[in-house]
Amino acid sequence: MQKFHTAEEAALKLRPDQPVYCFRPKVLIEDARRFQALFPGKTAYAVKTNGEPMVVETLLKAGVTAFDVASPAEIDTVRRFSASAELLYMHPVKAQSDIRLALETHRIRTLVVDHEDELSKVHRIVQGLDIDPGEITIFVRIQTKGSAAYELSKKFGAAPSQAVELLERLGRLGYRLGLCFHVGSQIADPDTYERALASADWVRNRANVDIAALDVGGGFPAVYGRDPRRKAVEMPSLEEMMARLRADIQEWGFGDMELVAEPGRVIVAQAYSLIVRVLLRKGRRLYINDGIWASLSDSWTGKITLPARFIPDPAIRNRNGDPATVVPYRVCGATCDSVDILTRPFWLPETVDTGDWIEIGNIGAYSLSLRTHFNGLYPNSFVEVATPFGQEGAPQGFASLETMA
Repeated sequence: MQKFHTAEEAALKLRPDQPVYCFRPKVLIEDARRFQALFPGKTAYAVKTNGEPMVVETLLKAGVTAFDVASPAEIDTVRRFSASAELLYMHPVKAQSDIRLALETHRIRTLVVDHEDELSKVHRIVQGLDIDPGEITIFVRIQTKGSAAYELSKKFGAAPSQAVELLERLGRLGYRLGLCFHVGSQIADPDTYERALASADWVRNRANVDIAALDVGGGFPAVYGRDPRRKAVEMPSLEEMMARLRADIQEWGFGDMELVAEPGRVIVAQAYSLIVRVLLRKGRRLYINDGIWASLSDSWTGKITLPARFIPDPAIRNRNGDPATVVPYRVCGATCDSVDILTRPFWLPETVDTGDWIEIGNIGAYSLSLRTHFNGLYPNSFVEVATPFGQEGAPQGFASLETMA
């Protein structure tokens, strides 16, 4: 992987016509260690957020020893770099063959269920492999509701009364028990965790079993940009959110048990930016070589405002407009699908033109894991960059990071 001091240096030297991901391993290590220092338990990185081999390898170097995995492919990714890392198989719905593979081949001993049929699948395989249930920790996932950019309880989680029944059945079968929840992605309200803890406490008090562990899931917010035309959402800092979570864990009486978190965005978002090229400027529309079917699905949903920074091509000598005037541009993706248009504008200098580059910041979470091969367009070029996004020059316009404005 080629190394550059800044993303601008990479763009001007490589002059890429294809999107280029800028990986910042030092930023990833710093953010991972920051989370580990703040959370009072085990940090299990959610591989689904960004399962690139370079991410997993770097996190292992940062001291992350546990990973939340959702499929055999994610298991294999971690095992490429570590035979000893702890794997938590926390997808609530799994194929029987995948459960067997996890238990038999990879000796995974932590799983989750939220329905009696999933419990039955797991127990049949445990019996068939002649594994002592006491060696296995099974978390029961409960439903939660909260203020999140992406709500996750619409699909997963047992109602509190059902969770009680699942725990009691698992207890009779001899498993080590845990409770877990996932409040959603990109949480804005710390009260969301307290409400989930209250639900967990309700379940614990009614289940006649011993609970050994609590998994608080993910949802810890990353820093993005904002559009001033929309009402600003006050996002708590990670330090503020974690201080509140630690206090709530103690208040609800979970402080003495094993604690687990499954962070994703908050660890990996700032570790990547993306260099795209303007394929065509058509008035106030910019057609770029990436889009919603590749790296920009988060921006397409309207939930995330990604910060953007202009990198002008020095070969363009004559420009129209005032470089100090920043205006909104509608951004169209590279595919032939007419849906491939971002829901929010990029605010860039009036002089932007065909052939220029744009660096899109804080793109490390989900952008890579959700890209597709649609139209045969699949960004997969990487460089390593030393300077954190924003420190080589503030992002332009009103969609830039609040802390750098």
